[in-house]
Amino acid sequence: MLLKFLKFCIAVLLLPACAVVCLSLFHLILALQPESSRQIPPSFWGLAIGFFLWLFLFIVCQKPVRTYVLGHELTHALWAAVTGARVSRLRVSGKGGSVQVSKSTFLITLAPYFFPFYTFCVLLLYAVISAFHNQRIYEPFWLGLVGLTWAFHLTFTVHMLLQHQPDIHENGRLFSCVIILLFNAAGLCVWIVCMSSVTFDQLLAIITADSRTMLNAGLRLLQTAYSG
Repeated sequence: MLLKFLKFCIAVLLLPACAVVCLSLFHLILALQPESSRQIPPSFWGLAIGFFLWLFLFIVCQKPVRTYVLGHELTHALWAAVTGARVSRLRVSGKGGSVQVSKSTFLITLAPYFFPFYTFCVLLLYAVISAFHNQRIYEPFWLGLVGLTWAFHLTFTVHMLLQHQPDIHENGRLFSCVIILLFNAAGLCVWIVCMSSVTFDQLLAIITADSRTMLNAGLRLLQTAYSG
């Protein structure tokens, strides 16, 4: 009970960070369009087309539940292995799946909800191909795959969160939702930077500027409340 209360307090403290990262993600997407150009660049269209293509497929086609479950359980296994846990007995079916790990942490438990496994696979494929051939001219295509796979992750994550999930209950709903939102937004920022002409320095500058904006807004709000 005490641990859940501590996680609740941490979640409340992380809410401003969530706001900053989400705002920075919005500004990062806008940064795909050079200020000197009035036309929407192909990179932005690639990201948007991939994203909305999956939303269309998710609505009109049969949902690939087994594919999602495979990615879900592999994500548990991946984060367990990265954090030093032993992994065994991976099981996947159209109705659900499971994986046995030697220890459980909130990162292992919540990883499938904030770590888009198939977007990660796209990034790995991009890195391997880029080692042999410059992929910058294919940036819209790769960002399209990022948009599609991240939309796949997003739609299934929302779908699963609307149901009873032991993973969420174990860590508390507010803490889980804050971690999922924060890591998803931050992760998407990283995916976009890795496959676009926007640099990590530019991303850092965006986050810094948005942090100042949010801080100033918070101070003005407190000042208004105090003076009132």
